[in-house]
Amino acid sequence: MARRGAAALALALLLLEVALAGVGAQGAALENPDYYVQEIWSQEHYYARPEPEPESESFSPLLPAGAEEGARERRLPEPRPPKKATKPKKASKREKLVPETPPAGCPPLGLETLKITDFQLHASTVKRYGLGAHRGRLNIQAGINENDFYDGAWCAGRNDLHQWIEVDARRLTQFTGVITQGRNSLWLSDWVTSYKVMVSNDSHTWVTVKNGSGDMIFEGNSEKEIPVLNELPVPMVARYIRVNPQSWFDNGSICLRLEVLGCPLPDPNNYYHRRNEMTTTDDLDFRHHSYREMRQLMKVVNEMCPNVTRIYNIGKSHQGLKLYAVEISDHPGEHEVGEPEFHYIAGAHGNEVLGRELLLLLVQFLCQEYLAGNARIVRLVEETRIHILPSLNPDGYEKAYEGGSELGGWSLGRWTHDGIDINNNFPDLNTLLWETEGRQNSPRNVPNHHIAIPEWFRSENATVAVETRAVIAWMEKIPFVLGGNLQGGELVVAYPYDMVRSLWRTQEPTPTPDDHVFRWLAYSYASTHRLMTDARRRVCHTEDFQKEDGTVNGASWHTVAGSLNDFSYLHTNCFELSIYVGCDKFPHESQLPEEWENNRESLIVFMEQVHRGIKGVVRDSHGRGIPDAVISVEGISHDIRTANDGDYWRLLNPGEYVVTAKAEGFTSSTKNCMVGYDMGATQCNFTLSKTNLARIREIMEKFGKQPVSLPARQLKLRGRKRRQRG
Repeated sequence: MARRGAAALALALLLLEVALAGVGAQGAALENPDYYVQEIWSQEHYYARPEPEPESESFSPLLPAGAEEGARERRLPEPRPPKKATKPKKASKREKLVPETPPAGCPPLGLETLKITDFQLHASTVKRYGLGAHRGRLNIQAGINENDFYDGAWCAGRNDLHQWIEVDARRLTQFTGVITQGRNSLWLSDWVTSYKVMVSNDSHTWVTVKNGSGDMIFEGNSEKEIPVLNELPVPMVARYIRVNPQSWFDNGSICLRLEVLGCPLPDPNNYYHRRNEMTTTDDLDFRHHSYREMRQLMKVVNEMCPNVTRIYNIGKSHQGLKLYAVEISDHPGEHEVGEPEFHYIAGAHGNEVLGRELLLLLVQFLCQEYLAGNARIVRLVEETRIHILPSLNPDGYEKAYEGGSELGGWSLGRWTHDGIDINNNFPDLNTLLWETEGRQNSPRNVPNHHIAIPEWFRSENATVAVETRAVIAWMEKIPFVLGGNLQGGELVVAYPYDMVRSLWRTQEPTPTPDDHVFRWLAYSYASTHRLMTDARRRVCHTEDFQKEDGTVNGASWHTVAGSLNDFSYLHTNCFELSIYVGCDKFPHESQLPEEWENNRESLIVFMEQVHRGIKGVVRDSHGRGIPDAVISVEGISHDIRTANDGDYWRLLNPGEYVVTAKAEGFTSSTKNCMVGYDMGATQCNFTLSKTNLARIREIMEKFGKQPVSLPARQLKLRGRKRRQRG
């Protein structure tokens, strides 16, 4: 019994010692940040528990990345500034890090690209739903009618120091910086001028980023559109991050848009992350290219595939940079009779960079796959003459490139060097067509195609960019059949008309005579894109294009006079569409592999549509091609013309069509042409005979415009004169 009692006493003493040691360890943990590295990170939503006060003394510090053990001591919170009018404490110049470009190590989490979902954004209060936390994304744009569901920022419900917006990264992340903007609004001026940053591992216990002497106050914005980057003095590892405004514009409210920079830490057990990972197997150059690097890349591709590629330029920019294009064809440099011409254009707006990089990736991909013997790509290259112009506005791109992927805002580099928006700098031929059609008792038939460019537009004094003139000359020289111009800031394919027909209307469906064809062309791209037709995806800014499966008539979206799409349709044979390839105009280069996977199949499928419809050659009775012959399709009030060799291509949907070919001096010819569902245009050739009048004129020209029976006629005239004398 004595032994059992002694053993019990020894066990009790041992347990007491362990308990005391545990209390000591818990106290030491408050002093040692490394203790919290071993903490189990709570997955419970922060709404599940009462919200703690942001500045409570009970907050536990998190581990700054790279911090040494015991380097940080626990501090009492700094007193809050009493009012907004009081100038907050600013970080010293050494402590305030605002580099020109985001750190190379950590990319944006993806608020602008929508990689961060609405469910990952939360706020203390909101003014109303349209100004909720889900609208606090960098570069988000407000709707035409502000005060609706789609406003231009997160705005707090109250203007005090207790407001915050929070991002849940859903995994441990090394946060390195924050980028902020003010509210996007035509009428209001709202932005945050300073703020604190806090991090947490469970959304309940928060640590404010320090500057060595207290809570660090980051300098915010001085106006509402230019993004401002603040880098954390020491990267912080956590799951949640908050921005806590400390001061704001005197005549405004607490409103901001933001992006967070951070590196997700490896976590193979995180199913959510693995499910949303996007990888690519293509060995391509996934990075942003300067003008010189773009030229070098083109040269490398040309050296890899010298037999099917050619580099040329269509002109120069305002600053003298050449507008380079890459031709991909089995006979580069020449137009082959019967082979359609296709083009992609990107970079009309210099800051819409994603389209530019996608086309550079496409050039590499086509070359590699052709060399690898990919049957689909080989057939496309051998049966199509492809032209790719990746940077129409290199001057604007260089401005955006210098600013960086997240710091250019919504418009830096959009315009040419002389301030012109190329996208709507083309001649307005719509008005010419519609005014002529509206005239009563028109003296001549109204042309429905190849409408002439007004003389004033071609004059040197006209406000026309040199880049615009270069594109017009390019399109007049090459008989393009189909083209796509890649743009950014949305995720939709827009087809003409882009200009409304009714006066004083800003939005109105305005279809072309080929509306059914344009709808199919737009859908061919959208339906093969990974996200455009996904009904579950969030809208980029304000417009939900799912009702038309990721496509939209340009004029029903917003009217634009003098667009490339409308000009191309009314002045040339080319059917042109605008392809908006992403919500983020200038995504971080870490996003390029995923964006390539999103668009790769669509880019190829859209090119293949150039082989849909009918094609053929219009010849005379001697077998020579007739240039500028008009091809008309019954029921469609839009004609096309043959190229210099007499060949033509007419895009049509499957069906049976009555087609007529006519040319000046020839009798017209009409045929029934059937278009099937299989890929490949239907051959529909025409042979035209000269009219009697044309034959007479030909004979007269052959004999110097004199009648054939001239000697006999002269004898008759002499006889008359003799009789008159007699």
